This record gives sequence, structure tokens and C-alpha cells, in this order.
Amino acid sequence: MEILFMNLSPNAQLNNSLLSQLRYQLDAIEIHDDKIARLFCRIIPSQCPFERTVKILGRTLFHIPPLCKFNPFYEQVVGLRFKCLMYLADECGEDVRKYC
Repeated sequence: MEILFMNLSPNAQLNNSLLSQLRYQLDAIEIHDDKIARLFCRIIPSQCPFERTVKILGRTLFHIPPLCKFNPFYEQVVGLRFKCLMYLADECGEDVRKYC
């Protein structure tokens, strides 16, 4: 990692290290409470909420592509939702299809 940061300005290095630390913290979250798991499953969407196809009178005007991949925490948030679903299914015996 040190090689990657060699050419970055001090501000860019600080921003990159803060993002890395936040990603690590999100990845480290463990789920042990069914109420919290249900809350996360409700507030974290199963699909990117920004993707849209705009149609008028049955004719497609334009398409807005999914922009979630530009979110620097996308993978961690999706992973957290998956952890919650797995906890509810494995530990609580819930049917998680209602969260999909």
C-alpha cells in the first residue's frame, strides 16, 4: 500500500486512509441482535435505488444507470446487509424473502 500512496498529496493520503479505516470498520461489524438485523435489512435496499428508465406514453426517453458503484462504501454496505440476512436466516430461523 505504501507504494500506491507515494505520489499522492498529504491531503489525498489522509482522505484515502480515512476511507480505508471506515471501510474496515463497516466490514468489522458483527450482527448479534435480530432487531438491528431487521432494521438494516429494511433501510439498506436490495437493489440500487437510483437506476431508472424514464418513459412517456410507452416510449423510453432515457435511462439513468445504477450509480451505487460510485459510492466508496457500496461493497461494505451490501456486505452488511448480507450479514444481517444470514443472521436472520441462520440464527433466528426467519424467512428472509420478505426483505428481497
